[in-house]
Amino acid sequence: MKQVLSSSWALMLGIGLLMIGNGLQSTLMGVRGSLEGFTTFELSVLTSSYFAGFLGGSRATPELIRRVGHVRVFAALGSFVSAVLVLFPVVTEPWAWTVLRFVIGFCFSGVYVTSESWLNNTATNETRGQTLSLYMIVQMAGIVAAQMILAVGDPSGFVIFIIPSVLVSISFAPILLSVSPTPAFDSSKSMKLTELFRTSPLSFTGMTIMGGVFAATYGMSSVYAAEIGLSVQQISLFIAAFFVGPLVMQYPIGYISDRMDRRQLIMAVALIGGLSAILGYFLAGSFVALLVVAFILGGSANPLYSLLIAYLNDYLQPEDMAAASGGLMFVNGVGAIAGPLVTGWLMGTFGSHAFWLFIATLMLTLTAYSLYRMTQRAAIPVDETAAYVGVMPTASPVAVEAAQEWAIEQSEAAEEHE
Repeated sequence: MKQVLSSSWALMLGIGLLMIGNGLQSTLMGVRGSLEGFTTFELSVLTSSYFAGFLGGSRATPELIRRVGHVRVFAALGSFVSAVLVLFPVVTEPWAWTVLRFVIGFCFSGVYVTSESWLNNTATNETRGQTLSLYMIVQMAGIVAAQMILAVGDPSGFVIFIIPSVLVSISFAPILLSVSPTPAFDSSKSMKLTELFRTSPLSFTGMTIMGGVFAATYGMSSVYAAEIGLSVQQISLFIAAFFVGPLVMQYPIGYISDRMDRRQLIMAVALIGGLSAILGYFLAGSFVALLVVAFILGGSANPLYSLLIAYLNDYLQPEDMAAASGGLMFVNGVGAIAGPLVTGWLMGTFGSHAFWLFIATLMLTLTAYSLYRMTQRAAIPVDETAAYVGVMPTASPVAVEAAQEWAIEQSEAAEEHE
C-alpha cells in the first residue's frame, strides 16, 4: 500500500476532491430544488438527466481523447464542470437545471474516464488490486465528506454552489502537475447486448436493476428526505449513511463471495437490501431508524454492483473484458436513467414513502431472479471462479475493465500456484 500511495497520492487527492464536488452538487440539487418549489417529478427528471449525460460521456470521451489527448480533454471537461456548478443558482428553472445536469453528468463521466486511465497506467500488475481498492475508498470517502460540508452550509444561498466549483478546479492541480506521461488509450466497442445477456443473464439483468437502485439512492434520496421534512443536517447524515455502509460491508461480502456460489450471495444480499427498504417504509418516522436503514441498504446495494461484475467474470475470457465492461456500463446507465423517472412518478402519485417501495421492489426482483437462475445453470466450482474486487457504481468502464482484468489475473495466478 505504501508503494501505491507513493506513486498515486496526487491522483487520489485530485479524485477525492472531484468526488467531494460531485457528491455535494448531487445532494444539493434535491435540497435546493425543493426549496425552489420544484415538483417531485421535475426533480426526478433532473436526476435522470445527470445519468443520461453520464452515460453519454462514458461513450464519447474515448473518441475525444484519441483526437486531442488526455490533458486537453481533462482540462476542458473539468472547466465546464466548474463553470456549470456556479450557474445553478443563477437560473433556478427546472428546464435550465435539466440541461445543466446533463452537461455536468457528461463532463464528470469524461473526467472519470480520463483520470481512471491515468490511475490504471500508474499501477503495476502487483499493485492494481490495492490501487483499485484505495480508489474505491477515496470515492466513498469523498461523497461522505461532501455531506458534512452541506451540513454546515446554507442550501438557499450562493456560496454552497461555489464550494464544489472551487474543489473541482483545485482537483486539476495535483492530477495535471503530477502526471508526466499520458497513457496509451485504446477502447473497444461494447459487447452486443444479446451476447452479454447470453454470457450471464443474471449479471445483465442485475446491473440494469442496480442502475435504478443507485440512481434512486444517490440522486433521489435527498429529494425524499427534503419532502418528509428532515433538516439539512439530517439530510446530510442520511445520505452519508448510504456510503458509510459499503465502506464497512464491501470487504466482508467480497471475502465471502470468493468462497461460495456467488448467485446465493447475490440473492442473500439483495434480500437484505429489499427487506431494509421495506423497514424504511414502515419506520420512516424515526430518524435513527432511517440512518440504520440507509446504512444497511447502501451496504448491500453497492457491493451487489461488484458481485454482479465478479459473477460475469466467471464466464469471461481476458480478451472479452473491454467489450463486456462497456456493455455493463450501458445497461447500468439505462437503469440509472429510468430509475429516477419511475421513482419521481411513484412519489408524486402515492406519496414520498413510495421511494422505499420502489427500491424494495427492485431488490426483491433481483432476489427472485437470482433464485430462478440457480435452477437454470450449474454452479462453477469455487476454485475456478475469478477474484472479487470492489468497484463503485460511479466508476467508468476504464475502472471496471481494470478491475475485471485484475480479478482474472489473480485467479490464474492462484491456479498456477496450486
